[in-house]
Amino acid sequence: MEPAEKWAAWPGSVNGKADIVVNTRSLTAALSGVQRYVNEVCRWLGTRIEQVAPASAMQGVRGHVWEQMRLPWTVRSRLLWSPANSGPVSVKRQVVTVHDVAPLDHPEWFNPRLAFWYRMMTPVLVRRSHRIITVSQYTKRRLMEITGAPGARIVVIPNGVDGRFVPQPADDIRRVRQDLGIPSARYVLSLATVEPRKNILGQLQAWSRCVQLLPADVWLVIAGNNGARRVFSEVKLDSPPPRVHFAGFVPDDKLPALYGGAMALLYPSIYEGFGLPVLEAMATGTAVIVSESTALPEVVGTAGIQVDPRNFEAIADAIRRVVEDGTLRHELSRRALRQSRLFSWEKTSELTWEVLRRANSCSVREGPDDAVSSYS
Repeated sequence: MEPAEKWAAWPGSVNGKADIVVNTRSLTAALSGVQRYVNEVCRWLGTRIEQVAPASAMQGVRGHVWEQMRLPWTVRSRLLWSPANSGPVSVKRQVVTVHDVAPLDHPEWFNPRLAFWYRMMTPVLVRRSHRIITVSQYTKRRLMEITGAPGARIVVIPNGVDGRFVPQPADDIRRVRQDLGIPSARYVLSLATVEPRKNILGQLQAWSRCVQLLPADVWLVIAGNNGARRVFSEVKLDSPPPRVHFAGFVPDDKLPALYGGAMALLYPSIYEGFGLPVLEAMATGTAVIVSESTALPEVVGTAGIQVDPRNFEAIADAIRRVVEDGTLRHELSRRALRQSRLFSWEKTSELTWEVLRRANSCSVREGPDDAVSSYS
């Protein structure tokens, strides 16, 4: 059943407005995993909720001022859902989704002002909000350790995966490969932006250790917003290893075929609150190589190869195994498809709605309602 049809008859309202408001300020930013989450869940919830965002894109200080000052006035007495890591600390009738706490765990990776703001705001927001949603058990544990919030108030609801991410037709794969200038049909894909947590340096170091041992037609394709010049200035390598292709920004509609054509997705990230690209790649039947730390093992289960993200030799060995062993690659593909079927945006949205519905039925003075069951 399509989202619009499923939720069209929802009657809940206050003076003609939905009685649950969603803070969609994050949708004024470029598409990322968090924005995809907000888009997908709001699409499924449809008319059950009212989306509220600034009239124009507001990031940085202006965005936070709007969120802390203007948004509470708009919400008034209604329940607010803030689905993108931040929300107004003055609003108690609020459910907040926290995707990760990287600014608290690794402030050195962020602009100092942004890191300071999140280190001040997050504990207060978590303590004051009626209910917290996280997308992984890892993030839930870190929130409990950092803020002291009781586990009963934190519900784990993993992300989903869109139905577009399925095994892809050969013609679509060939067309996307040509559009992106990928020089070979045999490639290992890395999908990441240039930031410390994504471990681009580790991936390139690992590739340099194994590339000469691989068949000559196998390439590493790095897809993301930044080109080769930015990558190598950031990671401080003198020159790129052989057979690395920088595909640049990849439009959203090309991602399924890009994943589906890869021999493997290389994603040894140092820190992830979930790891949505890994789930999307698995849903297309692509083998995955991921970190053995943070939230990625929850997403992958036994469907991929897990490595120490700081061990370049281990990453290189994993690449060689997947490239050289077709039987292993086929088995990982089979497991990936099976694992990915545990996740859907419909399931994520239904569980999220149950949290919002229960929170909306409680007054702010009551204790939290019974926990909603998460899924894995």
